Amino acid sequence: MAGTLLRQVRVIDPTTGTDQVQDVWMAGGRWSAIAPTLDIDPDDVDVIDGTGKVLAPGLVDLYSHSGEPGNEARETLAELMAGAIAGGFTRVGILPGTQPPLDNPGALRRLVDLACELDQLPQPLLLPWAALTQGAQGEQMTELAELAEIKSFAIAGLADGQPLTNRVLLRRLLEYTRSLNRPLALWPCDRTLAGNGIARDGSLALMGGLPGVLVAAETAALTTILELVRELDTPVHLMRISTARSVALIEQAKADGLPVTASTTWMHLLFSTEDALSYDPNLRLDPPLGNPTDQEALIAGVKTGIIDAIAIDHSPYAYEEKTVAFGDAPPGAIGLQLAFAALWERFVAPGTWTAVELLRALSDRPAQILQLPPPQIAERAAVEAFLFDPAATWTVDASTLRSPARNTPFYQRSLRGQVLQTWHYPGLP
Repeated sequence: MAGTLLRQVRVIDPTTGTDQVQDVWMAGGRWSAIAPTLDIDPDDVDVIDGTGKVLAPGLVDLYSHSGEPGNEARETLAELMAGAIAGGFTRVGILPGTQPPLDNPGALRRLVDLACELDQLPQPLLLPWAALTQGAQGEQMTELAELAEIKSFAIAGLADGQPLTNRVLLRRLLEYTRSLNRPLALWPCDRTLAGNGIARDGSLALMGGLPGVLVAAETAALTTILELVRELDTPVHLMRISTARSVALIEQAKADGLPVTASTTWMHLLFSTEDALSYDPNLRLDPPLGNPTDQEALIAGVKTGIIDAIAIDHSPYAYEEKTVAFGDAPPGAIGLQLAFAALWERFVAPGTWTAVELLRALSDRPAQILQLPPPQIAERAAVEAFLFDPAATWTVDASTLRSPARNTPFYQRSLRGQVLQTWHYPGLP
């Protein structure tokens, strides 16, 4: 007998709705036994005292940005993967805006090969999104059928990670991808309506002297996508939802039976325009943080399932890129190592969400959106999970972050809750 035994750990699995204290034994990369108590000789296994700790399925991030290839000074793949594992993520979607862009099979294969060349274990499964348009520039379609048929390595699906402003092209993409049976992700954003805005339009932005972005910059594009989906019946994932009005539109679309799913980012759940008035450049995001009513609608949307998933949208930048005025800072923040602890502390600890609801939005539903079987804590299943201590307190600084990027509002602050260990055996069937 060999392996690891976790004694009296709180097992949470959103696929079954499980939330109970159990003994869990893993061996050979699989869950061997799960029961309220297990009679196993501790001399034959490594024993971990799980009292007060949480065992949960590995987290799945729908979309994030990689510095490598092209911007390794921001963050390498090795650093991204180390941060993901330290945050409990076992699968990470990578958007195509690398250099070169992920718009052809060779570029996609190169990214996966770079990850495979790393000898660090455990490591997350990287799932690159293949670009919808050449260079992810929104002007000319890529060879979509060729990209969709890739079998030798996994891709997340088809997405640019940028708004598609050409409505004729958008229609053709929806028509063309209808039969490809691959996840399709679109960001509803009208750049013309957004103008030069850097904060969500409203009294708070006006008070802070920040140029506003109209809600209509999101909802006008969203309405166009939804109407095309209504006519063409092409399944679509709506990414980076940030306004209360969008939540209402998506709720109605789902009630009408449209084949749509939606996600928001962890930062839009934790912060609002009120926080942006601190002028912290790490809170400069695109889309911008919502007003408090937007934030409240997103939080409620995750709880009810109108917003299916929480994405990290991890965006590393070098120190000098973000150490500028709020309006000059490139939009984005890091988050793979930080998100779960911050979300648990903000929503689960006070009872706003249940632990199952949080994990459903960070593991089960993202996997389903990517058309993948979700990680499970079930006998004979491959081990893909993490151990979390809700009571642990740690400081986010250079000594604890796995990435050289520091663009987070949590830097040099304490977080309550920490991932202690992550297990992942991606080679098992």
